[in-house]
Amino acid sequence: MTSMHRTLSLALAATAVVATAVAVTAIPEESVAAMPDTVRWGPCSEKKAASPAASPRLECSTLKVPLDYGNPDGREIEIAISRLASREPSKRRGVLLTNPGGPGISGLGYPAVLAASGLPQKVLDSYDVIGFDPRGTGRSTPVTCDLTPAQRNRGNLPPYAHTAADVARAAGNARTIARQCAASKTGSMLPHTTTANTARDMDRIREALGEPKLSYLGGSYGSYLGAVYTTLFPGRSDRIVLDSNLGPGGYDVTAMRSLARGMEDRFPDFAAFAAARPEYGLGTTPEQVTAKFFELAKRLEGKPVRGIDGTLFRGITFDRLYSDASMPVLAEMWQALDKDRPLPPDTPPSMDNMENFMAARFYVICGDSRWPGTVREYQRDVAADRLRYPMLGGSAASIGPCAFWPDERVEPPVRIGDRGPSNVLMVQNERDPGTPLAGAQKLRQTFGKRATLVTADQGGHGVYPFGPNTCANDAVTAFLTTGHRPSQDLACAAEPSK
Repeated sequence: MTSMHRTLSLALAATAVVATAVAVTAIPEESVAAMPDTVRWGPCSEKKAASPAASPRLECSTLKVPLDYGNPDGREIEIAISRLASREPSKRRGVLLTNPGGPGISGLGYPAVLAASGLPQKVLDSYDVIGFDPRGTGRSTPVTCDLTPAQRNRGNLPPYAHTAADVARAAGNARTIARQCAASKTGSMLPHTTTANTARDMDRIREALGEPKLSYLGGSYGSYLGAVYTTLFPGRSDRIVLDSNLGPGGYDVTAMRSLARGMEDRFPDFAAFAAARPEYGLGTTPEQVTAKFFELAKRLEGKPVRGIDGTLFRGITFDRLYSDASMPVLAEMWQALDKDRPLPPDTPPSMDNMENFMAARFYVICGDSRWPGTVREYQRDVAADRLRYPMLGGSAASIGPCAFWPDERVEPPVRIGDRGPSNVLMVQNERDPGTPLAGAQKLRQTFGKRATLVTADQGGHGVYPFGPNTCANDAVTAFLTTGHRPSQDLACAAEPSK
């Protein structure tokens, strides 16, 4: 599974406000106060990139940016960046900045991941592919919430709430984590660790590289980051590809609740997979496999098996739906839990090194928009979503730290709109668990004439270049290398898996 496939799910599996503020009206271009330092590239050490061995050609550097763009001469933080340079200078047309999603996921090794995952050679020739760790994350100046091992292992997905009292019980943990984040040694970064500021950091990277414009490839949460960048800097945006799209509100409470819809959209693919393989013993029809899900969830809520309770079972199942390649190990996990046998490797995934990922995710999603602030609102949402989307609704709609986040906001959310050049290509799986099609359709509508949407009749999280649909992949490659986009929204038919 690629890093993008894990971006929304990693911490969710370890268990996992509609923005009403007055929206920013983006001026045509935000001004950049000062020229950043010139980039000096060097080798990527183990300290600088997650997987430098994946490509010895990957180079790394750092860049200083303002913590607070409202005070550009104040405190600076570091942004770690990487480059996979084009080997064909005569074909190079610029830089392609990339982001694998998250928030909280390191992107420093992502250019190498893309190259190893089939990013076409003509794209690698056309661009220097740039990766970076967003502010607060990884090798950039990191943030913390001082999460204890128990808090990390509990993950980001609240316990499945069957009653209003379950939501009220979850509020205590949520409030504690919010207070820890604010009281941590990096608490001063809370108001400034936002998607808008990460987009401004991206423009500093563009300027430091001496490029007049920036092309972009971002997936999952990275779709929202790209949408914010091209809203704040429309004239500096070249070819913008958004993959596996969040809605126009980004990773807000609506997106969190939509995970439950995404699981229901995607689960039939797994039910069909397991039903066609009776050796797993999970049922011989999709209906029987679905019934087995609810049977196991209920049984594990009453008595966990090998450390897996009902919430963790739901979360790991959701996580494994991100990729067709994970379906066999998911079926093996169900079989092991059903018979109380040893679990497959990395089940549940280790959370030992996930403190920064979880903290950075909280900083961004809680700081980007305002979430409902009363327990009663979450109780109401859980009651509705538990009925509508029973597989995950009782968790995805329940209460988290964002409900108790400090009130201080430097600025309201960026408002995505239709002002700017028509240079956005959106690509989306029809049955995406993490960023459901419904959110992509809303973002497409919000972009208006700026965007074209390509959908692929397949399941999973992440289309380009990871998925097998050549129609969708070819559309993205053509756009990145020639600038040609489909003249209208394009629906790509299902294709057999490779």
